Amino acid sequence: MRVAVCQLNSREDRSHNLAVARSLLERAAAGGAQLAVLPEYVDFLGRAADAPEPEAIDGEFAEFFAAAARELGIWVHAGSFHETGPEENRTFNTTLVFRPGGSLAASYRKIHLYDVEIAGRVSYQESRTVAPGKETVVAEINGVPTGLSICYDLRFPELYRRLAIEGAKILVVPAAFMLHTGRDHWEVLLRARAIENQCFVLAAGQIGDHEPGRTCFGRSMIIDPWGTVLAQAPDTEGIVIADLDLGRLDTVREELPSLANRRL
Repeated sequence: MRVAVCQLNSREDRSHNLAVARSLLERAAAGGAQLAVLPEYVDFLGRAADAPEPEAIDGEFAEFFAAAARELGIWVHAGSFHETGPEENRTFNTTLVFRPGGSLAASYRKIHLYDVEIAGRVSYQESRTVAPGKETVVAEINGVPTGLSICYDLRFPELYRRLAIEGAKILVVPAAFMLHTGRDHWEVLLRARAIENQCFVLAAGQIGDHEPGRTCFGRSMIIDPWGTVLAQAPDTEGIVIADLDLGRLDTVREELPSLANRRL
């Protein structure tokens, strides 16, 4: 199965962001990818006051990527967007996955929210504006069980173990990982999730600066079940492609049966 991860520098101009996303999907399709993955908040990164209105799961955002999937004939994992939430002042951070025909195959709402308070240094409470999802999701993508997650979820291994127990062979992580944590934690955590769950990991990240004064790490990558990095994006917008050898996954699970040997 050939896959692509797309790396963007989304900012305040939603139309521009979507145009770049479409061009990267076109490059992925031209490269033979059957699945292309976009990063978290692919359509907008910027000040909350400037954010587009949240949308229903079948709104303009969905229509845009459904059309891309249909016209390019590939599976599209549309990163994430602000879905209309349960309250007026809180949205969901939601992933949508589209089949090559354009129909919606799966959706997932980010479960773990980034709330941090370090006196004199940083104050960020994602839960003030985003409501947490409640359900894990394993979707059939091109016939392969695929576990869905978003960004900060990466720090919670119990989520990925549950996805693996539910049958996932691929784990997808769209993200907007910050530069200061990404330098030390991004690759380590991604490879750990691949190794401990014996899954392929597809991680599509935002890169570069956006308001208000934040910088995303990038380094989008594709990792095999042994923890080997098959492909990694350079520090610019673009795509990387790799072929997933599902037979290799079966061999890893056979020869090192840690999933089968678990006792909890």
